[in-house]
Parts: sequence; C-alpha cells; structure tokens
Amino acid sequence: MLDAAKQCARKLKRDVVALWIAARDPRVPWYAKATAGAVAYALSPVDLIPDFIPIIGYLDDLLIVPVAIMLAVKLVPAHLMQEFREEAMRREKPVSKAGLAFMIALWALAALALIWLFWPKPA
Repeated sequence: MLDAAKQCARKLKRDVVALWIAARDPRVPWYAKATAGAVAYALSPVDLIPDFIPIIGYLDDLLIVPVAIMLAVKLVPAHLMQEFREEAMRREKPVSKAGLAFMIALWALAALALIWLFWPKPA
C-alpha cells in the first residue's frame, strides 16, 4: 500500500512538470492551457490555505491540487501529454515565480482587508 502511494505521488509530480511544459506549448488548446496554468499553484512555495491550519490546511494539498491535475491531464491531448511526460522525466522541477507572486499578493490583500475591517474608526 505504501509503495502504491509513493508511485502515485511520483506520477503526480511528473504530471505537474508535464503540465508546466504543456502550458507553454502552442499545440495545446487554450482551455487545457488555462487549466494547466491553474496547476502552477502546485509549484508555488506558498499555499492558499497554510498547512498549519488544522485539517483544512492540508485539504488543498490532498484534494484540490490532485483533482485539478487530473482534470488538466484529461484536457491535454493524449499524444501530447505522453510527449510532455517524457520531457518532464528529463527535467528538474520548475519553480513558479508567478504563482509565488500571486499568493503573496493574495495574502497582502487579505491582510489589508483585515486591517481596514478592524482598525478603530473615529467616532
């Protein structure tokens, strides 16, 4: 059972890199690119829901990201996906700077909204 889980995790990692490649390939349809671009979140070093939050902190890692990856893989034509998987096995895992910038901006906006909401208002 543990070996099967490790194998599944390896396939997901490979598919994330393959989708990163797919998002930059002109042969991939726009809707598949949009979905693959959303998977860039998986490459981001910052989570939408931080892992230190009990239960829901790991929800995005355990459910949302794998489901998004599977959807994106289904949208990329099979022959292209196979080509991207082969390329992904030869590459290092890329880092999404755009994903990092998006998450930092999202957290900054959330912090500003909380400050505005709770800042004492003059009477």
